Amino acid sequence: MIIDAHCHVWPDEIARKVLADRPVGLDPVHDGTLDGLRRTMDNAGIDMAMTLAVANAGRTVWRTNEFVGQVDRTRFIPFGTVHPDLSIDENLAALRNNGIVGVKLHPLFQTVAFADVRTQEILTALAENDIPVIAHVGSGGNEDQNRRGAPKDLHDMIGAIPDLRLIAAHYGGYQVLDEAEKWSVGASIHLETSWPPSMGTLPRDRIVDIIRRHGADRVVYGSDWPMTDPATEIAGIKALGLTPQEERGVLGENLARLLRLEFPAAT
Repeated sequence: MIIDAHCHVWPDEIARKVLADRPVGLDPVHDGTLDGLRRTMDNAGIDMAMTLAVANAGRTVWRTNEFVGQVDRTRFIPFGTVHPDLSIDENLAALRNNGIVGVKLHPLFQTVAFADVRTQEILTALAENDIPVIAHVGSGGNEDQNRRGAPKDLHDMIGAIPDLRLIAAHYGGYQVLDEAEKWSVGASIHLETSWPPSMGTLPRDRIVDIIRRHGADRVVYGSDWPMTDPATEIAGIKALGLTPQEERGVLGENLARLLRLEFPAAT
């Protein structure tokens, strides 16, 4: 089984507009819709995907969670949104009442920072309610945006919230792999493998070393759909030369265990 931990989705009527505003150099490969993701998954042999929805403002948290909470649970695992403009109780209600499984935190597009006490209070509440989180970590925006997602601040925050089930996207430091190796690798988190436009741009030996130093059982495959092609990213994982057990873990078994999904025994 293959599970993609990193797929952004939007309602059909706004997906095109959202993707038109992406940063230069990160042109989308696919359309950002649920139907488009399903077709991509079928073509790439992906069994399930975490569908990530992010609200950039507190006023859109409810409708964002309402949208992602209605996905087909046989193929999609809904990860919704929180925002510091809302109270903790309001954030939790918006997740719970829409059946959201986990949360996507995105310092580049939300006014959330790992060093902000408001963010830490929300994440503490998510940990207390056993709600997993996947977070963008590292750069990709302007100086202020990049500072909000700094690997060092993530490391410090995790030390204060040890029970949080957190997946750090982009090997724990997008575009700042040196910082990721210093602060994210070896921390009490799971690392995720996406690196737009493709993880194939990273040195193979360095990635294998990161995976094994962190622990291959705590690394999960993610594509960052629709910004990359999942089939290409899966091929990149398979080209790393991991052991069969490590490869199965990264491509699906580790994430299934983290999210406590039922997973068929390997044959």
